[in-house]
Amino acid sequence: MSPRTAKRGSKDGGGMVTPGRVVVALIGVLTLVFIFENTRSTKIRLLVPEVTMPLWAALLATGLIGALCGAYFIGRRR
Repeated sequence: MSPRTAKRGSKDGGGMVTPGRVVVALIGVLTLVFIFENTRSTKIRLLVPEVTMPLWAALLATGLIGALCGAYFIGRRR
């Protein structure tokens, strides 16, 4: 067994709390606060039709569309 793997298993608690997990948990909590603070409905025009939906859902949909477009273009570069 290499010294690297021996050190990895000897940590107390198995490394349950890492900086990455703390950041992800913080982002999750902030997302929930954002959702519960923005529950009012808003009107959005989609080319021709006008729809009414909660503001958080409209922002979430826009963010997901942007993330998918970004992932698509990053994938095409490789």
